[in-house]
Amino acid sequence: MSIRPIIEAPDPRLRVKSSPVETVDDDLRTLIADMFETMYDAPGIGLAAIQIGVPKRVLVIDLQEEEGEDGKPVRNPRVFINPEFYDPSADTSVYNEGCLSVPDQYAEVERPAEVYCRWLDENGVAHDEHIEGMLATCLQHEMDHLEGILFIDHLSRLKREMVLKKLEKARRSRKAA
Repeated sequence: MSIRPIIEAPDPRLRVKSSPVETVDDDLRTLIADMFETMYDAPGIGLAAIQIGVPKRVLVIDLQEEEGEDGKPVRNPRVFINPEFYDPSADTSVYNEGCLSVPDQYAEVERPAEVYCRWLDENGVAHDEHIEGMLATCLQHEMDHLEGILFIDHLSRLKREMVLKKLEKARRSRKAA
């Protein structure tokens, strides 16, 4: 397992539509392990393969919502290979979203509150599940990456431009330091 560099906006690779996974094998499981290690190190709660430069329809999520007796978040890693949504709810929810590829920038994004999703796990086992709450939001956010969409694309043009300017200013100040 290794930590891989996370691609940051406006890198054009983030706009690439990811290809379906043809075979769930040990190479893919190595990629998934690297994705989890990278996500936990960042730290984050979700990561799509394209964010580390791999244009495959793979994403990992761990909301880490519960705390153990030691006060640390309990890990609940989930893998989604070739995920597909269907029957999104008409009800929506709004979350203040952030993204490892758009570091330290946050904005409220409205998405369907509930979705149904089909996917394969890291063993190639098919799943079909009704998903709601924060997991639904995070899953939709990460699935956007598979289509070359960033959360800032859901904002008005003015807000999106402001976020990108802040991101560029932060990048320049990191380089100057």
